[in-house]
Amino acid sequence: MTHRPLSTYRLQIRAGFTLDDAASITEYLTELGASWAYLSPLLAAVPGSDHGYDVVDHSRVDDARGGPEGLERFSAAARSAGLGVLVDIVPNHVGVAVPRANLWWWDLLRLGRSSRHALAFDVDPRLSDGRVRLPILGSSLAEVLSADEIVVDTTPADDAPDGTLSYFDHVLPLAPGSGELADDLPALLDAQHYELRFWEDQNTDLDYRRFFAVSELAGIRVEIPDVFEESHREIARWITDGLADGLRVDHPDGLTDPGEYLERLADITGGAYTVVEKILEPGEQLPSWWRTDGTTGYDAMGEIDRVLIDGDGVAALDLLDSRLRDETGLPAAKSWADLIHSTKRMIADDLLQSEVRRLVRALPFGVVGAEDALAEIVASFPVYRSYLPAGREHLQHAIDDAARRRPDLAGSIAELTPLLLDTSLEVSQRFPQVTGAVMAKGVEDTAFYRHTRLGTLTEVGGDPSIASVSVDEFHDAQQARLASWPYSLTALSTHDTKRSEDVRARLSVLSEIPDRWAQVLTELRAVASTGHGPLDSLLWQAAVGAWPISSERLLAYGLKAAREAAESTGWQHPDLEFEKGVEAIAEAANGRARPILEGFVGEIVDPGRVNSLSAKLLQLAAPGVPDVYQGTELWDHSLVDPDNRRPVDFAARSAMLGRLDADVSRGILPPIDDSGLAKMLVTSRTLRLRRDNPELFYRYRPGGVAGEASDHVVAMDRGGVLAVASRLPVGLERRGGWGDTVLLRRELPATDAITGRRFGRGPVRLADLLDTYPVALLVDER
Repeated sequence: MTHRPLSTYRLQIRAGFTLDDAASITEYLTELGASWAYLSPLLAAVPGSDHGYDVVDHSRVDDARGGPEGLERFSAAARSAGLGVLVDIVPNHVGVAVPRANLWWWDLLRLGRSSRHALAFDVDPRLSDGRVRLPILGSSLAEVLSADEIVVDTTPADDAPDGTLSYFDHVLPLAPGSGELADDLPALLDAQHYELRFWEDQNTDLDYRRFFAVSELAGIRVEIPDVFEESHREIARWITDGLADGLRVDHPDGLTDPGEYLERLADITGGAYTVVEKILEPGEQLPSWWRTDGTTGYDAMGEIDRVLIDGDGVAALDLLDSRLRDETGLPAAKSWADLIHSTKRMIADDLLQSEVRRLVRALPFGVVGAEDALAEIVASFPVYRSYLPAGREHLQHAIDDAARRRPDLAGSIAELTPLLLDTSLEVSQRFPQVTGAVMAKGVEDTAFYRHTRLGTLTEVGGDPSIASVSVDEFHDAQQARLASWPYSLTALSTHDTKRSEDVRARLSVLSEIPDRWAQVLTELRAVASTGHGPLDSLLWQAAVGAWPISSERLLAYGLKAAREAAESTGWQHPDLEFEKGVEAIAEAANGRARPILEGFVGEIVDPGRVNSLSAKLLQLAAPGVPDVYQGTELWDHSLVDPDNRRPVDFAARSAMLGRLDADVSRGILPPIDDSGLAKMLVTSRTLRLRRDNPELFYRYRPGGVAGEASDHVVAMDRGGVLAVASRLPVGLERRGGWGDTVLLRRELPATDAITGRRFGRGPVRLADLLDTYPVALLVDER
């Protein structure tokens, strides 16, 4: 029988926080109430990697992260503390930024197609006669040769018997027998199994599959049994040896056949608990036939965020966006559908043109206008990918939309249609891998930075055209999760979120006060501006949501946001003059604009904390397996990575939890203040209740609420527990509070697990129930 968690706590394992460091906090995680510890990737990664998603050796745990002995010590500590262990794995790609660190890649570069590892990599043999194109040069090859920037060393080494070739920090092996050409550099280069290319060629002429647009992450072919076995032998050992209990699969949509992969994974792990990082668009369902327990929780995040947003206020923020565009000479905003079509088409024509061109080469015969037509279909694809024959309707939607937008391509699209539907063809098998990459880069990494009305709405897996959900819609979603995927993770913050849960909770307040925000933004822009109104809104929202924030952190976020948006500057060709405006905003935040920011944050910090506590309770008490991202048991106002991967002070948190428990035992409850103890109280009490009394969470029904302020509460009946969370706190205060609103209950006494207060049978006035905190967790006494 599969062992499944009741909750998880995500830890980022790296050189600065090793497996031994993680072992030292297992008792704290247990005291907090966590059921399992959830670890970031552990396999050997590119030297210096802080995230671990660039694996270089599947056979061993990374020494920098603690090594195999560190994993054994961590696992023993976790078992001693009563914790299960969930580990993140990366089947789609490997790190090749430092070729010598990756035995498989190094061997491919040295031996070419005769390497035993050649089949592991997805290199197109139709280009460069199968030589691997390496886009590492800072200028053309002719210019590099003219400048004598390539150094050849024919000194034999164990892994390079014929010597090496170096270009600045890049070190590459020489092919067998080619060292004798050291005096004729062009001839020596022609004799290698790789081809040195100008770095921009990665956009248009790369010949190997990669992770999104990251050429330093090369795709591997786990659909080949030998590659799967070799890349998963160590992972399977973790499960069979009892070092881990479950797996989180990174980016399954990059694989040729995710369903088949999950079958194999389940077979070698004995059906261990497995979740997948599958981003579902609204209304899209996780494939029911996959051998997985669910997703990593972005779908739940969107539901929780939106039930705490005032949809009418978002409409007013749309008007503000229109004004900003008009004031800064920008065209009117596109609809969300048209915006993401344009950004995805830009990605298909630019950063991922190599991938589209490979689709053209994979066609069984020539089609006039194929590249243009394929890019248009990719841009029109409504979800990340299909899994043919399932998802044919998504492909048909894309085909119809592409033909509607580009009637001049109708003939080419019609000719391509049966080829894309024929799963025996290479083009049909590769097409879903490309649509997923284009969606990720075009939407999450571009459009989300252009659609700036309200930062809460542009989170991974979110659709900002859906501004809010009603309480009834929220209930429907929770009932569906319990019925279909009861062990799916639910998340509020992750290592990939654009903003932490508490930043989003604070920004959601803007939907209740759009006119006031418009006034404040005008004041802030008068102090510093980029000259791009919507980007100004994004950056000043970041300052408000993450306040207090240093100018250094805000600048790092601002530059990333502006370059990702790719409107006025970009990653590959930054506009340094435009970016001076970003620098001005970052500097002003802790300078001339500071009084404005502090004053406004002072106005919204309290309702923001109401939203934070409500979101936390809803996540922890709702169906699914709640995941707590490291450090977020206290207030956390982090922005996009790497900001959200900063070190966490676990010693301070452990001490705070000890003091909190001691105070609560004496009847002393923490105030909702800067300390974050109120959030730690809600988190620990809900996690402990779920872990110690899982039988109380056996069903889901909407809780009954009646009265004049009933729109301001979400009540969830989980069977033996009623979770109650406030919503739209500014509006609640405007109307004078709860009035006569009551929570309808059974004729049983109950105790609030958060405050310890006891309530009698039957209905409870919300004014009484929520007089200390904006949330409650009522446990029936039976």
